[in-house]
Amino acid sequence: MPEPTKKDETPNGEKVWSLGEGQAPEDLDKPVDTPPLSSLLIERPQGGSITVGGDISFVAKVEAQDLLRKPTIKWFKGKWMDLASKTGKHLQLKETFDRRTKIHTFEMHIIKAKDNYAGNYRCEVTYKDKFDSCSFDLEVKGFSEGHEDSLSVLKGTQDETPEVDVWEILKSARPDQYEKIAFEYGITDLRGLLKRLKKTKKEEKKSEAFAKKLDPAYQADKGGKIRLVVDLADPTVELKWYKNGQEIRPTPKFIFEQKGTQRILVINNCGLNDDAAYSVAAGEEKCTTELFVKELPVKITKEIEAVKTTVNERIELECEVSEVGAQVKWCKNGVEVSTGPRSRYRVKSDGLKHWLIIDDASKEDTGTFSLMASGGTSEAKVQVELKPLKIIQDLQDMTVLLGQPLKMHCEIFPGNVPGRWYRNGQLIQSNDRINILQRAKNHRLEIVNSTLHDAGDYTFVPEGYSQSLCAKIHIVDPPRVHLESLNFPDNTVTIVAGNKLRVEIPISGEPAPRVVWMKGERVILDSGHRVRAETFPDHTSLTIDIAEKEDTGNYKIVLQNEAGEAGASVKVKVVDIPDPPEVPLVTEVGGDWCSMTWEPPIYDGGSPILGYFIERKKKQSSRWMRLNFDLNKETTFEPKKMIEGVPYEVRVFAVNAIGVSKPSEPSKAFVPLAVTSEPTMLVVDDVTDTTVTMKWRPPDTIGAAGLDGYLVEYCIEGTDDWRVTNKELTEKTKYTITGLPPEAKILVRVRAINAAGASTPRTLQHSILVKEVIEPPKIRIPRHLKQTYTRKVGEAVNLVIPFMGKPRPKVSWLKEGQTVDPTQVTIRNTDCDSIIFIRKAERKHSGKYDMKVEVENHVDTAIVDIQIVDLPGPPQCVKIDEVWGGNVALDWTPPKDNGNAAITGYTIQKADKKTMEWYTCIEHYHRTCITITELVVGNEYYFRIYSENMVGLSEGATQTKDSALIVKEGMQLKNPEYIDHDFKEPPKFTQPLINTFAIAGYNATLNCSVRANPRPKVIWMKNKIAIIDDPRYRMFSNQGVCTLEIRKPSPYDGGMYSCKAINDLGDALVECKLEVKGHDIIHQHLITQTHVNTYCSRCSSLVR
Repeated sequence: MPEPTKKDETPNGEKVWSLGEGQAPEDLDKPVDTPPLSSLLIERPQGGSITVGGDISFVAKVEAQDLLRKPTIKWFKGKWMDLASKTGKHLQLKETFDRRTKIHTFEMHIIKAKDNYAGNYRCEVTYKDKFDSCSFDLEVKGFSEGHEDSLSVLKGTQDETPEVDVWEILKSARPDQYEKIAFEYGITDLRGLLKRLKKTKKEEKKSEAFAKKLDPAYQADKGGKIRLVVDLADPTVELKWYKNGQEIRPTPKFIFEQKGTQRILVINNCGLNDDAAYSVAAGEEKCTTELFVKELPVKITKEIEAVKTTVNERIELECEVSEVGAQVKWCKNGVEVSTGPRSRYRVKSDGLKHWLIIDDASKEDTGTFSLMASGGTSEAKVQVELKPLKIIQDLQDMTVLLGQPLKMHCEIFPGNVPGRWYRNGQLIQSNDRINILQRAKNHRLEIVNSTLHDAGDYTFVPEGYSQSLCAKIHIVDPPRVHLESLNFPDNTVTIVAGNKLRVEIPISGEPAPRVVWMKGERVILDSGHRVRAETFPDHTSLTIDIAEKEDTGNYKIVLQNEAGEAGASVKVKVVDIPDPPEVPLVTEVGGDWCSMTWEPPIYDGGSPILGYFIERKKKQSSRWMRLNFDLNKETTFEPKKMIEGVPYEVRVFAVNAIGVSKPSEPSKAFVPLAVTSEPTMLVVDDVTDTTVTMKWRPPDTIGAAGLDGYLVEYCIEGTDDWRVTNKELTEKTKYTITGLPPEAKILVRVRAINAAGASTPRTLQHSILVKEVIEPPKIRIPRHLKQTYTRKVGEAVNLVIPFMGKPRPKVSWLKEGQTVDPTQVTIRNTDCDSIIFIRKAERKHSGKYDMKVEVENHVDTAIVDIQIVDLPGPPQCVKIDEVWGGNVALDWTPPKDNGNAAITGYTIQKADKKTMEWYTCIEHYHRTCITITELVVGNEYYFRIYSENMVGLSEGATQTKDSALIVKEGMQLKNPEYIDHDFKEPPKFTQPLINTFAIAGYNATLNCSVRANPRPKVIWMKNKIAIIDDPRYRMFSNQGVCTLEIRKPSPYDGGMYSCKAINDLGDALVECKLEVKGHDIIHQHLITQTHVNTYCSRCSSLVR
């Protein structure tokens, strides 16, 4: 639906919304046609009335039992005003879902209603191709007719407190504020609101090409006509029209018109495919609009006519609608009819006409049929009645010989009328002996073998009619012995020895026959003691009280009456239980199963063996467990679900019709064992020109039999000739196949072997080319060798530098660009590392050693810096500068030989000239001048100085040539006057922070030096934020050198770091940038760190 296009002022000052071109204002309050009822809405919103300022709610419920997703609901005011985007202070839409009852509940709340909220509202529910709607009215009491406005539900009239227009708020708000505004004003359909907001064109600057642009939206009815008008500022400019970005060419549907400065696009016969975005371009400028095509409801133009007919006739229900190709629905008694391939109903349509066809009508088709369209419903009643009954052929009385087939037949009209058969008032059901047939008008009752019970009065009653057809049936029965009722195979009766036998044989005949039993030539009388015969009206019996083996034989029965004579014979067989089967033999054993077989018993007890029962038990147990509850017909069986590694025994019982034999002897004990599962993760570890090394993981399942080892096999690709490579099993999960032809392609597989046998092989999925793979060399410098490696003179140097590469790389060493002297430095190379060994280091061994690793054309290099340090020499030129009071000023120059290491300090000693015993005055002194105080007056002193580096003190010391005499009392010494120097100064950084690169995962440090008096407070910051109590950082301050240590930094630790020093006289700040990178620049990082540490040491010396 189109959005409102603009706001105008009414004469009384109220604000209303213009309706655009879709609908005239006088149509707003006209009632809307209610679409046809469907099965979606189970509770429909009802109209109501409220007073001004009151609240009211409208509820619609949809059952979701057969819905796969939530249905779509829309609320309208009037015909087209969609309320989804107009929620706010006075209108709220809510929806809930009850999972227990599977019902969606949709609510519309009107809050603090005003007098112009009255009008007609509509609720529409859609789900796929289903549609349902309901219209209702709202009456607001106390309102005047002059103030009614169909859209004031959304905006309202002016009152003391200005109302909030949520639409305008969303247009001017930022996207991150949409959810907050929706929550504040009760908007539930925020997604639909944002879609409309996205399509709304933002305000543009005044156009230079257009005097009047297109309206934001237009609406047209389906099949109607619409005019899109634009007014040009420059009539000469070239104009182009577009639909969804595609240029529109003039056609009978799209007509271009020109009227002065106006340019008009006329769209004829609007269809749903014309519902699109349209734009017009004038030079470089463009304006757009949306066209909404409204589909008119499909109305019924010709109603369905009522039909009254009889069964088996054809019914055609015809209806005509207002639109060609409209979607309609046929219903019977309010339920949609099925029109599938197997349905009795067919539908067809031709233009505006629609038909529902029933080819063969039945009485069940009586009911109310309706056609439902989106704009109305048409109903008509269909009544199907029965046709008058006419008897063409009646039933006939019959006399039938017992056992002969009985066939009864009648013919009625109309055909296809079902009926029921009765005998002596009892309903006859069809079974194996009785067949009830109907073919069109013919009805038959057929009895295959007639009996005495089949005699009687028969009646056929057509369904739905009160008339019936009757006949009498008589059965004639000669003497007969009914041995078939005994269900004995071959008329043989089997009896277990020692039991009582009584055989009752049904007989028939009219009159009742005389019965004689005979065994051979001997007649059996009814007065016998152990064996006797008895006769009754419907059967005769033979009784043997205690069966014996001699009772086995044929017994003859003779029947006689006036209608004739009949005879039969019965065989009696005396049987017993069978002997036990032979001892079972276990032929095959698995992980939890075995296969067993046995021989049948020698004597079957006179009755065929029906099957066997099998039992098993653990060898150490006495409890047998039956394995089959249904007889096993074969003499083989597979017991399952046994515990692997546990010994078992099995036995067998034979079963015949008499019973179960005694058990067989137990089998020999056996232990279930299973092979392992296949090895896992078979991969290629290494390949050379003649060998292939494979490695794998053990099987996932090993079992009780354990794992003895592995068998490795290979074959040339394209053949099935698998060759075993290891004659003996290997227990390792790695094996090298040797002696392979170069550049051949092979397949490899591995089997796991245990006591149960070999497992399923694990085969490598792809073939292996027997050719050594070139791997570029790569030197793995240990971390401690990435900076200068320091050792003292005389110590041993043993450095191992690993590397990679295939085939075996060639390693070479240079020192300062020259070949390494093998007499001074021992170098040993292996396949994977190179070792530098110096048995007794000397200072000449110091320098940079260049390592070069080559594999064909691939080269990798590394530098190892070795520093051999020794004790320094003594200082030079130690002299006495000045002597006053008890003080002596000394001055000297650094030693000529620093021992190949930086001088870390000096040790000054003094000695009285009289005793020449030396005492240390000060140690670890850094400067080259000093004043010795607190000397004894009257003594004469000599001084000597030792130099010191990281190894220790120099072996010798430099002594002053002259002595210093401390003048005794009585001598006048005029002390010069000195002005006390003010040592206070504000903080000043003597060494700033330096931009640093750090390696991820390795500790990084930032250093600077500051000078200040009094001692300053040092604050470290990252990105202008102070670092306080963070365990990832450690801060040190020692004699003016400030250090920040960052533990194992990550790329997120990069940024601007600053150090700020503060005291009472002022503050100072230095900054640097830290970048955290990967491992590829670790070498550069360590060199930079070494320079920083050296510089910081020098700064520390200056501060001291």
